Amino acid sequence: MTQLLELRTQMKEKKPEFIRQDNPKRMKVNYKWRKPKGIHSKIRHHFKGRRKMPSPGYKSPRKVKGMHDSGVEIISVWSIDDVKKIKRESQGAVISKSVGMKKRLEILKKAKELNVSILNLNVDEQIKKIEDLVSSKKKKDTKEKKTEIKEKEGKKAKELKEQSGEKSKEMDKKEKDKILTKKV
Repeated sequence: MTQLLELRTQMKEKKPEFIRQDNPKRMKVNYKWRKPKGIHSKIRHHFKGRRKMPSPGYKSPRKVKGMHDSGVEIISVWSIDDVKKIKRESQGAVISKSVGMKKRLEILKKAKELNVSILNLNVDEQIKKIEDLVSSKKKKDTKEKKTEIKEKEGKKAKELKEQSGEKSKEMDKKEKDKILTKKV
């Protein structure tokens, strides 16, 4: 098995990049491979010194096709149930990109508990990173709530001061009116 994996890596190193005919010449022709169908196409005729066309000879050996470099089968994981189904000896998990942070944390903890290998992440680093993010968000939320409460209290105090100032002005005005309207 290891020999086949080594052979696959050697073959992939030699494999050329298959891009569409005339791609370097014309901007509107994209990189995606298309088979050349022209009657005079040098690539289609396999002329020496021209680009190579994809052929079965560039395939990896059948027994290692779709395997990870470590020699385990790759299984995509979206939930904790998927992690439970993985066979530790012959399969490795790859957590999907679309999985959110909370679920990812649960999956990583379960994988660590069941001793399942995660191929696309370092488990301990990711758990620590996610927990730090969650704790920092909680701290920010509590700080924001405290500042909001302080702001509300400050606004209420200002309103009370303004209202008390207005009341005192009204009282002063009434007293002045009493004095002025008083008959002597």
